Amino acid sequence: MEFKERAFVPVLFGGDINTYSVARAFYEEYQVKSWVLGKYMSGPSCYSKITNYRNNPQMDTPEVMRRAIKKLSQKYKDKTILAIGCGDSYVETLSMIKDKLPENVVAPYIGHSLMEQLIIKENFYKMCEKHGIDYPATLVYSPEMGMDVDVKFQYPVILKPSNGVDYFHHPFEGQNKIYKLHSLEEVKKTIRDIYASGYSDKLIIQDMIPGNDEYMRVLTCYSDRNHKVKMMCLGHVLLEEHTPLGLGNHAVIITEPNDALMEKVRNLLEELEFTGFSNFDIKYDSRDGKYKFFEINCRQGRSNFYVTNSGFNVARYFVEDYVEHKELPFKTAQEEYLWMVVPKAVAFKHVKDPQMKARMKKLIREKKMVNPLFLRGDLGWKRYLRLVKNHLRQYSNYDKYYK
Repeated sequence: MEFKERAFVPVLFGGDINTYSVARAFYEEYQVKSWVLGKYMSGPSCYSKITNYRNNPQMDTPEVMRRAIKKLSQKYKDKTILAIGCGDSYVETLSMIKDKLPENVVAPYIGHSLMEQLIIKENFYKMCEKHGIDYPATLVYSPEMGMDVDVKFQYPVILKPSNGVDYFHHPFEGQNKIYKLHSLEEVKKTIRDIYASGYSDKLIIQDMIPGNDEYMRVLTCYSDRNHKVKMMCLGHVLLEEHTPLGLGNHAVIITEPNDALMEKVRNLLEELEFTGFSNFDIKYDSRDGKYKFFEINCRQGRSNFYVTNSGFNVARYFVEDYVEHKELPFKTAQEEYLWMVVPKAVAFKHVKDPQMKARMKKLIREKKMVNPLFLRGDLGWKRYLRLVKNHLRQYSNYDKYYK
């Protein structure tokens, strides 16, 4: 693999597929090696030839993150350091310390006060109402309500934390990313379990929108340093993960435009004066024909390589905006491309819609398909064995958890 000297150094915080996808985008566009700073020596960026991987269990805390950034800013004092979060806790910490970083460091994020509002789902839904963006019928639960829970939706219902960052700071046995609950008794038990862990913020209880994974959508946007939306890429999710802590993570996506839907989000982001990447989870509700929004992530999603694969390299937006200071054109993804991180046999077994399967086959035939983890030239034996082991594990995961 060949590398080039550039005027910038990517420093990516995290350890999962998000960091590797962004590092691959930087390598493919600029032939640079990214620094990846995560908590543990795990994930696809570990042992990669396109990353310098360092770990510290406290990497998402302000003091440790700032110290790591300062060290690299001194090492590359003549270059621009692009500090990029690839997970919610890292992004929140970057927004907290962005104004206290060395002069040659760019952290392309909104201020912490706005980010605090947006990461709380309850606040996001209030903003959706203002902009005519639909979301599921919702009950916001707070600890003061005790067990007086008046759930008016038909069971099963969805329960999830309003503050996802704080929620995962309090792990407990049986912890799920989201919960599908079939009775009031299950709702009460789950509430007790969550608050017993030390989590203290609110919970979201929602009407469960019918339909399998194929009703899901994911929207990724980029807003430049002047708060103008410059890129929007909508993906039709065909399959998600179903393990307890991975539930809802994307596994198969086909790029698919919806200009009317994207325009509503563009208006929301520009009124908020948002900066950087944003990512939205959406589900089509066949009962009323509306697209219902679940949340906003103030970063590129873990499946961000579906955007790069569609012709909108995510690394290029950081560089052209913050290093080269270019005026970016507004573009939306219109062509179909296929992204997947499970074996093809798993995808074709669990995607149900025959038309979607036909589209998948067509895109594979046309070489418009990518698995971002398997980059030619970056398959040293240590990394390759870990990737293959995790890849093959998907067969048993879906057999066990996919209902």
